[in-house]
Order: sequence, then structure tokens, then C-alpha cells
Amino acid sequence: MTKIMIIGANGGIARKLTQRLLAETDDELVLFLRRAERLAQYREQPRVTLIDGNVLDTDELATAMAPVDIVYSNVGGTDLAAQTKSILAAMARTQRQRLIFISALGAHHEVPGKFGAWNEQAIADFLPGFREAARLLSASKLVYTEIRPAWLTDVAEIDYELTTGAEPFKGTEVSRASVADLVFKLMAHPENYQRVSLGVDKPGTAGDRPNWL
Repeated sequence: MTKIMIIGANGGIARKLTQRLLAETDDELVLFLRRAERLAQYREQPRVTLIDGNVLDTDELATAMAPVDIVYSNVGGTDLAAQTKSILAAMARTQRQRLIFISALGAHHEVPGKFGAWNEQAIADFLPGFREAARLLSASKLVYTEIRPAWLTDVAEIDYELTTGAEPFKGTEVSRASVADLVFKLMAHPENYQRVSLGVDKPGTAGDRPNWL
């Protein structure tokens, strides 16, 4: 049995992951989020500890993190760099090592062509935070896996391919269920993809932008 902390536990990927972990494993979960009442359905679940907290409060975060084996970050926003600094500080304080971290395509200037140019404009306000977070992860001594999904959909499918940080990004979209599946597998086998950045997309979706935009 593994004890897993999910930071930003109300995110779309995080919610799908939580459902799978409870249904398919005996892992214990620490769900950390603002306004924890949004996940009130888990209050009586004996394998879940639900914590209403702010990721920028490093003391609070470290207290919640102390008993866990794996940390999964599902946070985002224009202040992602500050949130990442707090997560890394809490992990250092608690001597936690394994981190699975959701980032975004473009964090490594890896998206080519017209789609890359469109993506730069579409998420221009967020990319500085993603890029600084990537730099902080690389400079750390943590055993991390950075995951860079394509544009996310709620299609009920698991269909994805991976690229490394050294490879050009491929497709334009991927389902949240697919990203949750990758995270689920990494939690089952945390020895895989250590200190690696992974791009995640649905095969066959290359183009100038996601087809639903």
C-alpha cells in the first residue's frame, strides 16, 4: 500500500485519478485543495484524508505531506512558479523524493511549427510560470516526472503517446483520462521515467491547433 498526496485535488485529471486509485488499488490518499467542500463526497472514505489548504503556505503543505510516499502536483495558474517553489520547499523539509508534476506543452520551447506559434499566443500568460517551474524541477535533486499534456479534452478514452523533452511535441490534444492513466501507471511503478519530462498527446492529432477550436 502506498500513501499518495494529490495537490490541487479538484482538477479534472486529479478527480479522474482519485476515482481510479480508490477503485483499483488499496492506496491511501491525501487530497489537498482550497475549498475542500468541493470533494465532500470523500469525507467518509476511510482511505482518504481531505485537507483544505493553500499550496503557497509551505508550513501547512509540509505538515500534510509528511506521511506520504508520492506527491502528485495538479496545480496551475499564472503563479505556478511560486506554487512550485513551495512544493519543492515542503518536499525538502519532509525529505519526500518522488514527485509527479503536471506542466504544459511549450514549457521547454518544444512545440514546432504553426501549432507551436499558436500555442505560444494562446497560453502566453501561463508559459512563464510553466517554464520557471520546469527550471526549478531540473535544478532540484528530486526524483520527478514532469508531464506536459497537449490541449485537454473530456473525451472518455485512453489513447496517448509520449515524447521526451528532447523531442518535438507531436499532437494537439489528449484526453484527461489518458493523462490520468499515465499518472496512475507512474504511481504503480515510480521507478519509471525518473527525472524525465514527458510530452503526452493523442496519436494522429497533429495540426495547426486542436480540431475543436
